[in-house]
Amino acid sequence: MKSAERHQVIVERLRDADQVGVAELAAATGASEMTVRRDLDNLASRGVLRRVHGGAVPASPSGVEPPFAARATAAVAAKRAIATAAAELIRDGETIVLDSGTTALELARLLRDRPVTVMPLSLHAAGELADSPGVRLLLPGGEPRPGEQALVGPLTLASLRALRFDVAVVSPCALGLDAGLTAFDLADAEVKRQALAVSARTIVLADGAKWGRAALAHICPADRPDVVITDPGAPEDQRAALTERGVLVHVAVPTTTESR
Repeated sequence: MKSAERHQVIVERLRDADQVGVAELAAATGASEMTVRRDLDNLASRGVLRRVHGGAVPASPSGVEPPFAARATAAVAAKRAIATAAAELIRDGETIVLDSGTTALELARLLRDRPVTVMPLSLHAAGELADSPGVRLLLPGGEPRPGEQALVGPLTLASLRALRFDVAVVSPCALGLDAGLTAFDLADAEVKRQALAVSARTIVLADGAKWGRAALAHICPADRPDVVITDPGAPEDQRAALTERGVLVHVAVPTTTESR
C-alpha cells in the first residue's frame, strides 16, 4: 500500500474513533509499525491529527472545547491516579483554590474527609464538597459556564483577590513547552491566572493527552507551576525538558489499564 493510501486509511479510521493505535493501523495497512509511526508523525506535522502515546487522536481546533460530559468518561484511571498523587501533596489544614475540570473533580472527591479549606471554582466540585464533614467550604461568586459549570466573571475574580491560599490546584486544557498552560475559554483562563496569583504554590493536573497542545487563551508559562502531575502518556522528552526548567514533574501510574 502506498503512503497516500495508508494516510487515507488513518484519516478514515480517525473519523470513526476517538483514538487509533499503531498496532491496529499496521494490521489495517499491512505496513510495519515503524512505517505507521512515520505516517502518523507526517500527518501530525500537517495538523491532520495529534500524536499520543501508542497512536494518534483527531486534531482539535484551539478554540473548540470538548464537552465536559465527554471528558468525564475519558482516561478515568489516569485522572484518578493524578488526583491521588495531588491529594498526597496537600497537607491537612491547608487552604486550597481548586480549579474546574474533570481531574480537579476527582481530587474534590478525595478531599471530602480531609480537614482542609477549599474554594472550588466549579459547581461540579462545590456539589461534591457541599456535605463534606471535614472540609471548610468557601464559595466564590460568579457565573457558571453552561455545561462546564466553571465559575467565571468579575465576581469570581473579586472573590479570589480577597483571599490568599496555600496552594492553587490548576487543571489547564492544554500544556506545551512553548505555549505554556492554555485554556479554551478566555474568561476561564483569567480566573486560572488569578488563582495562581493569590496562592503560595501551584500544582498542575495534566494527563498525557493534554501535552504538546495549545488552546486559545494563555494562562502562564510552562515553568510557572511548582509541580506538574501527569501520567505515563505524557511524552518523555517534554517531561524531561520541563524538569530541566525547574518544575517537579510527577508521573502517576494508573492502577488499572484503560485505553486512551
